[in-house]
Amino acid sequence: MEVVLANPRGFCAGVDRAIEVAETALARFGPPIYVRHEIVHNRHVVASLRAKGAIFVEDPAEVPPGSILVFSAHGVSPAVREAASERGLRVIDATCPLVTKVHVEATRMAREGHEIVLIGHAGHVEVEGTLGHAPSAMHLVQSVEDVARLEVRDPERLGCVTQTTLSVDDTREILEALRARFPKLALPRKDDICYATQNRQNAVKLLSDDAEVVIVVGAPASSNSNRLVELAAKRGARAYLVESADDVDPAWLAGVARVGVTAGASAPESLVQGVVARLVEISDGAARVRAQPEVDEGIVFQLPAALR
Repeated sequence: MEVVLANPRGFCAGVDRAIEVAETALARFGPPIYVRHEIVHNRHVVASLRAKGAIFVEDPAEVPPGSILVFSAHGVSPAVREAASERGLRVIDATCPLVTKVHVEATRMAREGHEIVLIGHAGHVEVEGTLGHAPSAMHLVQSVEDVARLEVRDPERLGCVTQTTLSVDDTREILEALRARFPKLALPRKDDICYATQNRQNAVKLLSDDAEVVIVVGAPASSNSNRLVELAAKRGARAYLVESADDVDPAWLAGVARVGVTAGASAPESLVQGVVARLVEISDGAARVRAQPEVDEGIVFQLPAALR
């Protein structure tokens, strides 16, 4: 059996930055610090930070006045920011800059009098934060069928933004349906789907060209990890989402000559290596491991001003 590692895989610049924000805040100010929502969607990362003194909450009302509150990489609505301010919390913002870009675009479109279509998954924390930037002007669509049912006040003044962690291919289909119905649709100045999501999907396309099985290391709540599973399956591989090596079922590998391994943008490399070790163990040490060519994504985000 051959094990092929995708490149790029795992942590992106936004996730690296969010984790560094939380760890730097703990080191500089001491525990406890409070984090609104999971800092990134990975229970291993969350458990590590919790052991160091981070306390995870969903509502600023749960945080004692005057405490430090870190906003997660997924971003928050203006209402959450206001609630934190009213409690006198010291906010450190770990929102991914690419999510912030979507918030800025949505706010600009609403200010210019546009209704806005947000392409995304209902209930996802990033989507909830984006919806909060123009709640009276925004419509959420999740599929081409949603586009067909969409009713707007003025088709001539309609803008569009997207969740950053979607499937590139699925989003393209929805955008085409929107343009067909609303030819004057105003698009963001730059694609909203982040570079890391796109690069990891491109790597999975290569993996699934010749791997019978693709294993994606990630969390059930991770949108970009789930999109990798869907993409591999759509291209003909048997695809599985695992949180760690413990989830790998030997039955998946019976008679398999080649298995691909990748990881969502919130999954640490240590979990990937654990899965690889498990695959080698299942093969009684006979598995050969190789990686796709290295890809330098060349993106690094600065820490927020409060921590520089």
